[in-house]
This record gives sequence, C-alpha cells and structure tokens, in this order.
Amino acid sequence: MNFSGKSKNNTLFAFFIFCLTAFLITSCGGKKPVKEEVFDPEKQLLLADKQVRDQEYEEARKTLLEVKNRETSKKFAPMAQLKIADSYIKDNDIDLGVEEYRKFLELYPDNQNAPYAQYQIAMAYFAQIEAADRGSGAAQKALHEFRRLKELYPRNPYREAVELRIEKCRNIIAEGEFIVAQFYHKKESYFAAIQRIEGLLKKFPDYKETDEALLLLGKSYKALKNTAKAKEIFQKLIETYPKSKSAAEAKKQL
Repeated sequence: MNFSGKSKNNTLFAFFIFCLTAFLITSCGGKKPVKEEVFDPEKQLLLADKQVRDQEYEEARKTLLEVKNRETSKKFAPMAQLKIADSYIKDNDIDLGVEEYRKFLELYPDNQNAPYAQYQIAMAYFAQIEAADRGSGAAQKALHEFRRLKELYPRNPYREAVELRIEKCRNIIAEGEFIVAQFYHKKESYFAAIQRIEGLLKKFPDYKETDEALLLLGKSYKALKNTAKAKEIFQKLIETYPKSKSAAEAKKQL
C-alpha cells in the first residue's frame, strides 16, 4: 500500500479547504455594509423648487408627496403641502390649486403660512376676472375669499393690497349688474331693469357710475308711465351730480 501518495492527497485537499475558507472569509467579511442614505426633506424641497422652475410639475408633486409621506417629524410637511398647491397654480390648474390650499388650511389652520394660503385662494379667483360682462362670477368668489381672509387673519401682511382688490371686485360686480339692467331695458323688460338697478344702488352705494344708473332707472320708470317716480329719480340725479352728462340728459327727460 502506497501511504505516501495518500498522505500527499490529503495534504492537497486540506490546503484547498484552507484557501477556500480564507477566500470566503475575506470576501464576506471584507465587504463594507451598504450604508442607507438618510432622507433629507430640506434637500427634497429644494429639488421640488427646481423642478417647478423647470416646469416639471408632476415630478415636483411626486417629490413633495414623498416629503409628506417620509418625513417623520412632520416639520416640513406643511411646506410640502403648500408647494403642491403652488405648483398647480403655476401649472394653470386653478381648481386643483384652490383645493390643495383649502386642504392646507384644513390640516394646518394655525400655521404661520395660513394667511398666505387664504390669500392665494382669493387671488386665484381674482386672476380670472376679465371684464364686467364675464368676470362678475369670479369677482364674487374673490370678494368672498378676500373678506374671509380679513375675518380669519385680520393682521395678515396683505391688508393694503386686499382693500384695493376688494374695491375692484365690488366695481366689477356692480358693473355686471348694470350691464344686465341695460340689457333688460333694451329688451323693454322695465320691471326687471328697475329691480337690477335698485338692487345695485342698495348693495353698492359707492358705485362709480351711480349717475348713469340713476338715469337708466328714471327712464325705466318713465317707460312704465310712472312719471312721479321718474321725476323723483331725475331730480335726485340732477341735485347729486349736477355737472355730469347724465344730469344734462335727466333735465331733457323732465
């Protein structure tokens, strides 16, 4: 029996096992564990801002939703919600923008940015005002939201601008009412014209074209053969706005 050959084979086998074990230990133990990247909400908010600037609105909203879902402290969630609403407005999707601002106010009514959200709702409707004959509905919505802003956040930083925009909304609504009254008068629907004008003068006593409204009101009463009421309206117009063209016309009507 050849014991020397068997011993040699055993030595080679042992050496092979040693090398294999060393390799496995080195390959497994030598690899550094993959370090999971820590989620950085501030970095993600900055990324979303860039995506909005690049008009990548859908991608920006995905980034912002990830901030809302993954940020455990919820410190940055309100800002993410606000930026989602902003992105819809910049994407010209007014309805969804307003919806997201309302969601922000529902979730974070005491947040320092709540006045901003309410102001943006009002401005979304205000931006839709085009002309008195088409923008009256948008003006009414904007007026309601501006008044809500004043009621909920009286110390809001937009006070001066809000007063100017409220005045414009009121003028637009009043002009819309006057245009409707003119339409009824031309169609000889004098009762309807009178109702519109009297409602207009009651709601908007500071209407800038009150003299013209009074003239149309007097003409409507005159068309209905109510000469006493027509005379009363014309005289009021002449006394209140003596230098206006409407007053000169009222004198002719008398």
